[in-house]
Amino acid sequence: MSVFQALVIRKEDNLVQYEIEQIDLDQLSNGEVLIKVDYSSINYKDMLAIKQDGGVIRDYPMIPGIDLSGTIVATEGNTFKPGEEVIVTGFSLGMSHTGGFAEYARVPEEWIIARPNNLSLKDAMVFGTAGLTAGLSIQALERQGMDPESNPSILVTGSTGGVGSLALQILRKAGYRNITGMVRKEQQVEVAKNLGAHAVMFAKDMAQHPRPLEKQQFNYILDTVGGAVAAALLPKIFYGGSMSMCGNAAGNSFSGTVLPFILRGISILGIDSVNVTLEEREQIWTKLANQWNITSDALTQEISLQEVPSTIDALKSGQHLGRTIIKY
Repeated sequence: MSVFQALVIRKEDNLVQYEIEQIDLDQLSNGEVLIKVDYSSINYKDMLAIKQDGGVIRDYPMIPGIDLSGTIVATEGNTFKPGEEVIVTGFSLGMSHTGGFAEYARVPEEWIIARPNNLSLKDAMVFGTAGLTAGLSIQALERQGMDPESNPSILVTGSTGGVGSLALQILRKAGYRNITGMVRKEQQVEVAKNLGAHAVMFAKDMAQHPRPLEKQQFNYILDTVGGAVAAALLPKIFYGGSMSMCGNAAGNSFSGTVLPFILRGISILGIDSVNVTLEEREQIWTKLANQWNITSDALTQEISLQEVPSTIDALKSGQHLGRTIIKY
């Protein structure tokens, strides 16, 4: 190929702008492996990357896209061969290293996961970073004792977003039944229930100034939004329960007291999907391809690269549901 399409973010006179451009391989970041991208996906972090002062990209120009799946075209490494189908998520992809919003990507060999059996390249991006994050969150909570046999009370915040919608479906597939989905808007209620929530609560109904300890309501919380929402939920966790945290759509900071920790013995579990080890990635991807495979029922839409701006706008305005994948 001489030139190909990519969405390029540029910053001029402190103004961040982006558009689809024709570029060549010399404009990609370094790496041992060149991949023909078949699919990418749009995540909350991708919206922040394109947003003015979003805090994700510091060096411009940059191609965003923290996920991709595709076929190896050429490699200087020893692990993979041309023609193999692979997945790349996280690390510096789409942040300081040119990412998945392009027809080709060049990446370090150690970032690559072989496409698991039972997952197509499209299915891999239905999951993407969102699915990996949901899987890591569920795994962390299960390591704390969450088990479908005990029928625990589980809350998923941001339950119609990327991570939350997949988490609801994976939990349902894994046999959990007592699941509450937290939503922001009335039109999201039926969506959350269709995804696997058996009850729904509204974020606006959370106390802005919760008491240090409130009525125990949830054994486990899979939080995707952070901020004041997370702070208001901590006093509602049952004795010995846990809350995983993986997002910051509701804010980076939250306040509270130590009482839920020292009087109820609860735990907060931080979830990182960016630099998690390849071994743990492979464990989660194996589960996503098998016992957690919900791709046939996932709330997903497929778009072209030219349609990315409208999806980014929907994310900014809180109107985006489920997963959006880009087909090249």
